[in-house]
Formats: sequence, C-alpha cells, structure tokens
Amino acid sequence: MRAMGGDQVEEAVSGAVAALRGAADRDWDVRAGRLEWSCRRTAEHIASDLVSYAGQLAGRPTDRYVPFRIAFDECESPEDLLQVVETTGALLAAAVRTTPREARAFHPFPFRSANREGFAAMGVAEVLLHTHDIAEGLGIAYEPPAALCADVLTRIFPHVRPEPGPDHWRTLLWATGRGELPGRAPLTTWRWSNNLVIPAERLTLQGVTPAAAADLTAGGTGGFEWIEGGPFQGTRDAAGMVVKAYEAGVHRPEWGMFVLVRREDGRAVGGMGFHGAPDDEGRAEVGYDLAESARGNGYATEALRAMSAWALARDDVSYLLATVDRTNSPSQRVISRVGFTRVGSVDDDGEQYAYELRG
Repeated sequence: MRAMGGDQVEEAVSGAVAALRGAADRDWDVRAGRLEWSCRRTAEHIASDLVSYAGQLAGRPTDRYVPFRIAFDECESPEDLLQVVETTGALLAAAVRTTPREARAFHPFPFRSANREGFAAMGVAEVLLHTHDIAEGLGIAYEPPAALCADVLTRIFPHVRPEPGPDHWRTLLWATGRGELPGRAPLTTWRWSNNLVIPAERLTLQGVTPAAAADLTAGGTGGFEWIEGGPFQGTRDAAGMVVKAYEAGVHRPEWGMFVLVRREDGRAVGGMGFHGAPDDEGRAEVGYDLAESARGNGYATEALRAMSAWALARDDVSYLLATVDRTNSPSQRVISRVGFTRVGSVDDDGEQYAYELRG
C-alpha cells in the first residue's frame, strides 16, 4: 500500500501548477468548467482548502472547522495565483508529515473527524478536481497520474466501485459529478467519506479503508503499528471481505472492519467489525479477533461493547448476531460479558453457537 501523505500532496500540486502554467497568458476570469466560479476564483478555492486543512492538522480542533480563507486581492497575474497554490500546498504537505498518525481533527463529513491521511487525500482531491475545472475553462488538457486518483478513491470514496483496469481518473470524475461512466447514472450530488472511529476506554476502533484492507490482505500492516504477533489471520481474512465488497460496489464503510488501537501507545491489537450492512430485519453480524499477545486484557470485551452500543443506537439496527465455535470458550465469555445471549446452534452438529444482542 502506498502511504497517503505529504509526497502525494506535493505531487498533486506540482502536476497541477505545471499544467496551468501553460495557460498563464490567458484570461482567468472565465467560467471554470461546470462550476459557477471563474478560473481565478477556483484557484483561490484550492489555496483556501489547502491552508485550511493544514490549519486543522496544526490546531486539531475537535468540535468545529477553524475558518481559513485565502484572498487573491493582491494577486495580479495567473502566475501570482499559482505561487499561492504552491505555497499552501507546501504548508499542507508539511502539516501532514509532522502530524502523529493517531491525531484527528474536525471535518464535518461524514463522521466529524479525519486523520492526517484523510486530510492529505482531501487536499489531493481538491487539487485534482479543481485543476480539471480550471483546465476546462481555459481550454487546455489535464490528466493526473492514475496512482494519485486511486489513492483518493480508496481512502475517501470507499463507497464508490472503481472501474475495472487503471482508469481511476474517469471514476473520480464521475464520482464527483464531472463525467460519465458506461452503465452508471450521472451524479448531481456527492461527498467523500473519511473513516469512522468509535472511541472506547483504552482503545479506539478505527475504520479500515479499502486501501488499508488491500494491504492487510496482501500481508502488510494496513498502515497500523501492530503489537507482536499481529495482525491475526482472522483480521486479514476480514480485510479480504472488505476488498471484495469494495470491488463489487456494495461496501458501506461504517459496516466494514475496524482495527483496535491502544490509546496508550498507538499500537494495533486486533480487528473487529461487521459481516455487512444490516439486513431487512435490521440484523447485523459481528466478528472479531486479537493478536495472541493482546489476549487476556479485556480488549475484545471493551471493543465489542463500544461497537455494539454504536450499532444498536441506530434506527436501522434491531439486533446483533455472533457465531462462535463450540470449543472457543474465551470468545463465548467475551460475548456473554457484553450481554449477548445464546439462541441456538448454527449447524445440525452443534459445532457453532449463535448469540444475539438486542437493544
């Protein structure tokens, strides 16, 4: 998995500026593509977003968006505008590189926070998409690297099925209402999705993006720092389910997989999550595992209690289901402590027990 960080921000900005400098002699007070803004106003918006994201990571507010806005009042030429975009891009890249991996700051969509990777991805998306808008307005060609587009899609568009093959740019344009894809209806509204984080006492349950899931499935770390012996094979298998759902276009981020991260040292101890979104009866199935060196500390109980409370507080969930092997006494004790009750066997041989938790 390629990390989403300062390098990607710099790559996006440098590519955008290089493309737009070829049109620095044109009138930038024309409409930018499908936007209502002019090309000049759109460049101002890019710079404002970049410095705003840098400010969020620097100050790390948790309850509101700190207002930053760049004004181009003293910029006379398109070259002046591009220098501001370059500078604000450098500020965001620096902020991403110096922000701890576990730190989060406020962003409204959709779960009211983002980490450094999320802000980097949003910054890259703003640069790529609005450079496209400006390029359309100025009548010049622009197409960013496919890898950058894939980085954005697999981190903040986890609900968007990618097109087969390398054409991630066309998928990103379609996902933001800027293009068409065969077999898909045009979009008029859209938004990206940062990963959900559910807090617990000693842990945070951090939603796994398709990019992280693909890396875990391939034998990587998913971008997490694991304790000795982690991740357990069950975590890798669950990550594979996320990848398959994403590729099929049915992945719903909040109903996927979470990695359990200790607050005290930022190290991952296990995985937990859902087997999919709630069915028509409002039933959602849960699963979990821990690295062997993390067992016996109550982490699974704490995490399952927090995740279950989050799920049962929703209107679309009536009850939770868990399936546990008959011989797995530790797991049976975990779900019993959380409040699940045994309701029968899954198979005729009685090798697996079914447990339910209702709100």
